[in-house]
Amino acid sequence: MAIRYEDIVAAKELLEIPERASTEKIKSNYRKLLNQWHPDKCNDNPEKCHEMTQKLIAAYKVITTYCDKYRYSFTKEEIKKYLLAEDWWFERFGNDPLWGDVNKR
Repeated sequence: MAIRYEDIVAAKELLEIPERASTEKIKSNYRKLLNQWHPDKCNDNPEKCHEMTQKLIAAYKVITTYCDKYRYSFTKEEIKKYLLAEDWWFERFGNDPLWGDVNKR
């Protein structure tokens, strides 16, 4: 299945996904919107609810297909961008008695 850039952008907008999102955020938005538009729960026009549900399912498939084929970077520079605050602090100050691990004081 070839996915065009325009398809990904349209799916991202339909699923209300921000520019940068984790898979957890993508799933959360999808579930929230699907719950809102599902024909069994939607109080709007049944045809509109069914159509929107189908669009959400298709958009989620586009996004997950893109994510499955995405090449993740495991370079040191890229990984450092996502360090936890504690790891960032330890990397810079280590076991320094003044600035080091606050849990060891």
